[in-house]
Order: sequence, then C-alpha cells, then structure tokens
Amino acid sequence: MRRTSRRTTLLAVPAAILLALVPSSASAYPNPGTVTGSTVVHDPTMLRTSSGQYLLYATGGGISNRTSTDRIAFSGGADAFSSRPSWWSRYSSVPEAWAPDLSYHGGKYLLYYSVSSFGSQNSAIGLATSSTGGPGSWTDQGIVYTSSASNDYNAIDPNLFVDDDGKWWLSFGSWWTGIKMIQINPSTGKQLSSNTTRYSLASRPTGTKAVEAPYIVKRGGYYYLFASYDTCCAGTSSTYKVKVGRATSVTGPYRDRNGVAMMNNGGTPVLESHGRYIGPGGQSIMNDVDGDLIVYHYYDGQDNGTPKLGVNLLNWSSGWPVAY
Repeated sequence: MRRTSRRTTLLAVPAAILLALVPSSASAYPNPGTVTGSTVVHDPTMLRTSSGQYLLYATGGGISNRTSTDRIAFSGGADAFSSRPSWWSRYSSVPEAWAPDLSYHGGKYLLYYSVSSFGSQNSAIGLATSSTGGPGSWTDQGIVYTSSASNDYNAIDPNLFVDDDGKWWLSFGSWWTGIKMIQINPSTGKQLSSNTTRYSLASRPTGTKAVEAPYIVKRGGYYYLFASYDTCCAGTSSTYKVKVGRATSVTGPYRDRNGVAMMNNGGTPVLESHGRYIGPGGQSIMNDVDGDLIVYHYYDGQDNGTPKLGVNLLNWSSGWPVAY
C-alpha cells in the first residue's frame, strides 16, 4: 500500500519527538496520497469490504458511488439509490442527498445521509440498509432525525459510532449551535426511545458558527471527535479545515490538545490548506490494513478549485492524530 515505508519510520519515532512533528503552520501539512480516476467528490465516506474492495459514497445525486481495488485507482458507479425516496422532496427541491456515512454492523451495510436545502435548517437524516453495499442494493428505512427553522441545530452530516458496550450513537450538525449527538437503537437504526437526550459536543459560541461534519473514533482509551471548521464549498476561496478534540466519555466533554473545550471554539488542527490543496474537510476516518486513514475532499488550486478526493494515513503515537 502507499506510503508504507514512511508510516513504519514514523511509528519508530519516540512520542516526545513525534510531538514536534505536529504541524505549526499550514505549509507543514502533508499532501494527499496518490489517487486516480473518478476522484471528483464531496464529503467522502469509505470502507474496505471483506473481499478487499474499497467502497466509497459521497455527496451528490442519489448519493454517488466510487470503488477501488487498490486505494489508488477509483471508478465511478451508479448512485446508491436507483430511485430516490419520495420523502426527500419535503427537504430539498432538487432533491439530492449529502454527506453519507457508510458502516457495516450486524451483517449488513448502513448508510446514514442528509437531505436539506443549502444554508437551511429544513433538514433530515435518513437511513438505508443493504446486504452488499453496492449501488442499487439499498433499501431506504426513512427518516431518523429532523430539524426546522425553529431549532438551534441542523440535522445533517450524520456519523454512526458503536462503543465497546455495543451502544450506538449518532453525531451530526452544521453551524448554528454546532455538533449534537443522540443514542440509536441498534435494532432499528433510529433514536432509542428510552433515551431522547440530545447531547452537545462542539460549538462556536463566539464569531463564526462554522463547525460541522463530526466523526468519532476511539483510540487508546480516548474518544476522538473530528470536525470540519470554517467555510466549505467555495472552490479556491474555501477556508475549510479539519480539527479534533478528545474525551474520556463518548458524550464529552471534548477538549483539544491545549485543554480548550470544543464547546467553546476548541479544536486541534489535523489538516489545513497548503499549496494546491485548499479547504480540506468533509472527512471520515477508516481503519485499513496499514493503519487509520483520514478520507476527505479538498479544492484543487491547480484545477479551477475542483473538489477532489484526499486520503492520508494517521499516526497516533503522540496521543493525537497526525496526518502523514
């Protein structure tokens, strides 16, 4: 796999030295690994199937599909949905789906996704399931959670996390009061009726409200919350970036490396703009045979700001994720 030799080198570096490798400026961030083919994407989510195929879904249409056999060359396929669920039209005039979240649990693939009007809280999170994960195989399970103009949150950008006790949690959110979380019933994939608490995980109470696209993983006894900050979807004017905080409980409180609460503008940078790679974000995290990957989109400054797929490995030796 790509960059294996560099990963081996980093893993051999003592933690104290590795701390110095955390980027102090945008210019220090690594370039994405090489990808080719159908790599124009937004908000990618990816996993490796039991057969070794990389299966990727992304924003657009009925949720766009890509596949790869080597994590380098990607081919475009049909949309996840051969026909779009009728309820989408209540939340989007297009209608299309955004920011999917792909996972595999209990012998089936799950695809959480968003339907919304851009810049609006008229939004819904949906769920589809499949036995194969392939385009056209998905059965829509309907609405999971919604928001409207009367709410202080936005029900988009879902991410499912299953903890060590088998409890399911869905984080989501974009702008307004930030990142939220609800508990999910594993048997339905929808909110657990015995716990209807809506937890708050990250917010920007002062200045811009721009925090969205949560993704949670557990590593080394900590829960890590990745999120995208600042402005997406503006081509070479995008200011998107990925930050992270960690907690000892899945529901928080999450704090960054300096101890600043993510509920109070905190977040340690993981990826920022550098060179031609502008506005990285819309990230997901996946574990692969050679380590953890951060999978994201960026805007190509040498290709008129076209959104493209970025993939980097992550090293955790310092207790914090470092992209390389």
